[in-house]
Amino acid sequence: MAQGRRHLTITTVVDAEECAVLRVAGELDVHAEQQFLDEAGAVIAAGHRFLVLDLTALRFCDSRGLNCLLALEWLCRRMNGRLLLASLGVRVLHVLLVTRAVDALSCFPTVGHALAAVPEEIRPSWPPGGTVADGTVNSDGDGSDSFGSRDGSVGDGVKGHAPDAYRSDDRERPQQSSRDRSAP
Repeated sequence: MAQGRRHLTITTVVDAEECAVLRVAGELDVHAEQQFLDEAGAVIAAGHRFLVLDLTALRFCDSRGLNCLLALEWLCRRMNGRLLLASLGVRVLHVLLVTRAVDALSCFPTVGHALAAVPEEIRPSWPPGGTVADGTVNSDGDGSDSFGSRDGSVGDGVKGHAPDAYRSDDRERPQQSSRDRSAP
């Protein structure tokens, strides 16, 4: 590999009939563009019309990487599916917000939340192996992960983010108190 070339790793976490979960790690830019499109495109071409990308370990995404995500969204939509982005880091989320691509892509705080947006009849169980952090079996396929439950609460009773929690229209409007609403 040439010096200065960035690395990208794509790992299949779940491979169900019509839905797959891929973990993307490294840097998604011009150097990784073809690899990313080839590998993720092959997953979609194999019939996985719902594709969840776990972006927890994606350190960098530039405009070429963003174009790759938009291309995958287009491919999934052509198959009556969706591209679902999960666990975006601050840097990647910033790129999506600045470019307003967050309005075109479905973004979720966790893989479990993203899987909850997949139709129930094709939704794979999560986490893989069917057990959650406390050792209990997650057999109902509700899309919860080890950090949340069906109602979105986290183990300590704190409510988690709602699906599509990263949508810009939810963040940009500050919440007004009742006192502020009476002002002209």
